[in-house]
Amino acid sequence: MNVSVETLPGLERKLTIAIEGEKFESEISVRLTQAKQKAKIPGFRAGKIPLKEVRRRYGPAIRAEVAGEMMQTGFFEAIQQEELNPAGTPKLDVVKMDPGTDLEFTAIFDVYPKVELGDFSSIEIRKPQAEIEETDMEEMVDKLRDQHTNYETVERASIEGDQVKVDFSGSLDGEKIESASGEGVVFSLGKGQMIKDFEEALVGVSALEEKSFDATFPEDYRAEELQKKTVQFEVKVLEVLEAKKPELNEEFFKKLGVEDGGQDKFMEELKNNMQKELDSSITNQTKQQVMDSLAEIHEFALPSDVVQREIQALKEQMLGQFQQPPGNSQKIDLPDDLFRDQAEKRVKVGLVVNEIISSREIKVEETDLEEKLAELASAYGEPEQVISWYKNNPDQMRGVEMGLLEDRVIDLILEEAKIESVKAAYSEVLSGAALASLKVDDKAGEQVETQD
Repeated sequence: MNVSVETLPGLERKLTIAIEGEKFESEISVRLTQAKQKAKIPGFRAGKIPLKEVRRRYGPAIRAEVAGEMMQTGFFEAIQQEELNPAGTPKLDVVKMDPGTDLEFTAIFDVYPKVELGDFSSIEIRKPQAEIEETDMEEMVDKLRDQHTNYETVERASIEGDQVKVDFSGSLDGEKIESASGEGVVFSLGKGQMIKDFEEALVGVSALEEKSFDATFPEDYRAEELQKKTVQFEVKVLEVLEAKKPELNEEFFKKLGVEDGGQDKFMEELKNNMQKELDSSITNQTKQQVMDSLAEIHEFALPSDVVQREIQALKEQMLGQFQQPPGNSQKIDLPDDLFRDQAEKRVKVGLVVNEIISSREIKVEETDLEEKLAELASAYGEPEQVISWYKNNPDQMRGVEMGLLEDRVIDLILEEAKIESVKAAYSEVLSGAALASLKVDDKAGEQVETQD
């Protein structure tokens, strides 16, 4: 087999491969003989069909079939011989496959780029830091009580914080607006679940009361046709319900998984969980900065096939969030350019991370995997079954291992990068506001500097 390699622009390579005609024709002859034994042609007994007739009827198809198979195997032998690393499926084209000549074809494909690692010491990371204060715990307790709040019917006028159940009809210039009408709608007063004018008008109403009023929709309302429009509403109040928050007692603690130990144990568990959430948020925000920085300090050509696969994966991920109703066969067509920047960034970072793992010889020990599996399984009632499930799913195990390798890469980069601690409140770290405000300040500083 003869192979020649041509370097095309970017990462594209072109192989021209020639397979000996004798080998090609020999395999065709074998296939024709096999076809002769199996073929059924009217006027001939099975197995007694002349080879010439078999060749006449099936020769072109068999030649094409053998050529296709030899091109596939020939391509893989060629890339091993030339030590090439294809980044996608090759485009195979026949040059010649006529009797008496070598089978010659070309293969065009992208190769993976050579990644030259950048200077990790140039990376600047802002790492948020926070302490859990008593006020944070009090706010969390209030949130938990809100989540477990029950509502009971009351025979009085509504106040802020109550729920009301209403039938309502909205009209504009005498025409009913279906999107501004509803029956048996339940919402809380003062929570912004309805537009401001609508909620305010229903403070002080009682069950079975009917009320008419105007309400103006805000200019940023989701339905454009209603933005800044003043709508006339007719409302019938069906029910007023008062919020009943649970008391901090044994029943409430048990609902949240604390069987014994009372309020002290509950507060201890609460703080532990809040600390885990805080640590996880800091880790994720730091990791995101590292990954963003890796993308910024590296620049190299990206294999188009890999980028396209990533675009497709992002499309499918988004489409999965838009679950269509049964029987709706209409397919949503999302443009590639909507995902291209994100896909290119993910591909670039992935290639850099793989190069770091390879060049720095980063490995995951079996004990590390076992510890990680135990950590993942600890959140479930029967951890042994969870660990067994992971171990019996190779794809899941590869995902766990890759996650650990990425963690090692992050640790390595943080050892070399410049790290600035950013003190913030607990809630600011969890919401991302701690770092977001710094980005705004940075941009403002850049603008001032530019103006100077």
